[in-house]
Amino acid sequence: MAKATETWKSERLGREVKVVRWGEEGTPVLLFPTAGGDAEEIERFWMIDVLKHLLEQKRIKIYSCDSTAGQALLAESNKVAHAARAQQRFDAFVYHELVPLIRRDCKNPAAEVVAAGASIGAYQSLAAVCRHPDVFKLAICMSGTYDLIKFMDGEANADHHHNTPSRFLKDLPEGPHLDQLRKRYVLLVHGKGKAEEPAQSWRVADVLGSRRIPNRVVEWGEEWPHDWTTWRKMLPLYLDELIPKPA
Repeated sequence: MAKATETWKSERLGREVKVVRWGEEGTPVLLFPTAGGDAEEIERFWMIDVLKHLLEQKRIKIYSCDSTAGQALLAESNKVAHAARAQQRFDAFVYHELVPLIRRDCKNPAAEVVAAGASIGAYQSLAAVCRHPDVFKLAICMSGTYDLIKFMDGEANADHHHNTPSRFLKDLPEGPHLDQLRKRYVLLVHGKGKAEEPAQSWRVADVLGSRRIPNRVVEWGEEWPHDWTTWRKMLPLYLDELIPKPA
């Protein structure tokens, strides 16, 4: 299976970043790490192994990057202002640096990207589609925590509001952005086992539904905890369902 790694000094993050790609052809999937994860976390936790059949069928190419915003959330004393600024920088990096790299690699300047992730990675996937529906066409969000204020010290500020889809979508005016977002799709899937928070998905679905943004919530049973064992079952299933099969 083809694997390629690229590193560079990110202008927007002010640090070296690493992006890893698995696969040769197919729909580009940006798989966000969990909170403090790096670009190869998904390989260490055997996610690439369970997606091998989709990669070998050339239905998908997987990209992953260092979770610099999640690392900041864990490291910067949990202050809202610090974490919100880190998230804004990360979002700018994804949109202005990572997406162009993916499109160059796919040899398609208009390639639309699938966003996927678990836990904090689910939040990043939702945020990517909701903030940039011109680029991201689908979010597969597993066991998500969708408002990070619960991890922070302080009150939500304007930056945090702008970073959080369940907050900013309520105020998003009618117009081209919302029109485009209504052509996208958000899947919110979670278990009911240890450390899962099903209410997180339902709250987001309520907001999406109120703005007529297509979405679906899937609830797995109590035997599915907030863990990689769950996500390794979920992601292959829903990528296979939602990624077009070859003619």
